[in-house]
Amino acid sequence: MQDRSLTGSVTMPGRPRLSAVLVAILVGVLAVGPAADAAVAGAMPTPSAPRLTQPRPCPSSPGFTCWTLRVPLDHTGKVPGELRLQVAAANNVGAPKGVLLFLPGGPGLAGVPLVSGVAQRLPGLARNYRLVMLDQRGTGELGALNCPQMHREVVSSDVAAQTPQAIRECGDIVGPARRFYRTDDAVADLELLRRALGVHKMTVDAVSYSAFTAARYALAHPSRVHKLVFDSVWPHVDPQRDDPMALAVLQATRRVLREACSSVPSCDWDPAKDLAWLVRQRGDGVTLLDLLVVQGFADPDYTAVIRAMHKARQGDPAELGALIAALRAGQPVPAELFSWGLYTAQFCADLRFPWGDSSALLHRRQAALDRRVAGLRLREVWPYDRKTVAGLGFIQRCLHWPETRPNPQPPATSVLPPIPTLLLNGSRDLSTPVEWALEEAARVPNGRVVIVKGAAHTVQQAERGEAGRNAVYAFLNR
Repeated sequence: MQDRSLTGSVTMPGRPRLSAVLVAILVGVLAVGPAADAAVAGAMPTPSAPRLTQPRPCPSSPGFTCWTLRVPLDHTGKVPGELRLQVAAANNVGAPKGVLLFLPGGPGLAGVPLVSGVAQRLPGLARNYRLVMLDQRGTGELGALNCPQMHREVVSSDVAAQTPQAIRECGDIVGPARRFYRTDDAVADLELLRRALGVHKMTVDAVSYSAFTAARYALAHPSRVHKLVFDSVWPHVDPQRDDPMALAVLQATRRVLREACSSVPSCDWDPAKDLAWLVRQRGDGVTLLDLLVVQGFADPDYTAVIRAMHKARQGDPAELGALIAALRAGQPVPAELFSWGLYTAQFCADLRFPWGDSSALLHRRQAALDRRVAGLRLREVWPYDRKTVAGLGFIQRCLHWPETRPNPQPPATSVLPPIPTLLLNGSRDLSTPVEWALEEAARVPNGRVVIVKGAAHTVQQAERGEAGRNAVYAFLNR
């Protein structure tokens, strides 16, 4: 039975995604059975036992050693080649509760550069766990998929889209190997990491889109997971096939803005109505959603943007214009910290779209998208509009991404194994909203939901208070 508890005074009834902006923030701070293990291992042979090699001190991360893990490019063994993944592991090898594998979001975010910041933000786990982070395939200084034009064009969040030319160029740069950058490939890498660490089980703490990856790992290797933490939850299945269209995000905006308004001095209006008016007057719903997502990292009360939107509706757009200008004036994040190539390859292969999966013919995708968007009811997208849905970066990147072998999907009725799981979400998260956490909770038979009032995305790293982290400590340390 699920325990849906809440921190703060909020009461509740019984979703690559870290943005590029959050990368900079974090760097600155910081149902299958056990037999599935043998089946997966048999389908994914490796020439020798996995090992961690080339130990060296991790730069700017005292108490951690960095290693290299070599993994096959193709886990079936049909295509030759290997990848080198960088791994950072705390030096307390004999930690009483074993390994805590922390997976940052994305997909595309390197883990090793963040290990020191994560350790500093979660000191309550250091006594009991050996913290491990890695640069997943396609990320990090040893193997980032680098698409320069995509990095130059988007400096805000993954809500915004790059140009079709930049997306197609990136597909050409990654080339045919893009079929080996799916979540199932990442899951197989994680199992090799576990074996290389020499542990029977791991505890996995996964943020944002990595909750999707961690859930798939738990499905493939249920006997190898001790506990799970999903922070800012991206569901592991999408029966409605609408998660890339972000309908839950669009609908959550009205709830989040109205809740935030209560924290803004003298806010006696409905900010959702202001946003709806601006979307229809300006025709740039994608930009406004992008602004809200980025503002949520720095100010989960959304104070500046709520006031700016209200003034703009009253005829004074100066403050809103300044916020949008600042949004567009950011600097690109280096590919070794956040890889747009990996983000796009993995996201497009993993998910399902109005045109089907990533193997759909390019020339047929636009018509399918147009039909699906035209059929949306206004209440499904309000306070935005249908144009916003079609223009989202999640849709546009995969609309133009080359045809690629898709990642297999579990059945729509897929339920996770009964592994103790904490689902943690901020009430004001506009990247992976509370609604997704509750949707995933229905598929977690041994899960507990904690909604942190007033927090936005990535609770453990960005929350102003301690409620979310204390919930993690209580769950993992007991």
